[in-house]
Amino acid sequence: MYGDLANKLILEAKRTQQLNHNSNQLPMYHEDLVRKVLREVTQLKNTTDFLKEQQQLPSDSAIQNDKVLKCQYFVTLLCMERNKRCLLAYQKLRSDVLKSLAWGSNDGPLMSATVDTNGLSHMEQEYLKEYSGLITELKGGEWTDIDLSGSLTPPSDVFIDVRVLKDAGEIQTEYGVFNLIKDSQFFVRQSDVERLIQQGYLQKI
Repeated sequence: MYGDLANKLILEAKRTQQLNHNSNQLPMYHEDLVRKVLREVTQLKNTTDFLKEQQQLPSDSAIQNDKVLKCQYFVTLLCMERNKRCLLAYQKLRSDVLKSLAWGSNDGPLMSATVDTNGLSHMEQEYLKEYSGLITELKGGEWTDIDLSGSLTPPSDVFIDVRVLKDAGEIQTEYGVFNLIKDSQFFVRQSDVERLIQQGYLQKI
């Protein structure tokens, strides 16, 4: 039945949305399913063109045939448009996840190397590579002193207490050097350790 394949794509998109993306991994791209939906869209487009032509032909029962053809045309058109929306939703969700992974990495431009690309399509791999390159250029521009990959939410406190969840070595800040050993605690400026908190090395107390 028309629309069943597109519905499977939406179910895959919902499953992707519910996954924990901290694993730097996306589910396998369903290229075969996408191709089948595209093929179905083409078939529906051909059907709508045919029905549109039929409506313009003379008929003995013109009024009755006109209503039937219009109904068939309308339903077929709706099926085609629905398939398109499902395809776009599936693609957009995956691209949004790739963007969040790229910005969520420690160094942005290294994301294409650290993300598990086994489940990505060739086009998604190219997209991730080029998007990460844009982040590199942006961070390497005249605003290099600003952490563009940091949180957009302003901190409620400038200094915070943090607990070390796993060893992370030494970090040097404007206020001194801190040796991040597991289970140790520090009172530090939030902007200095925000990336370590996002990566799971530190926990805000």
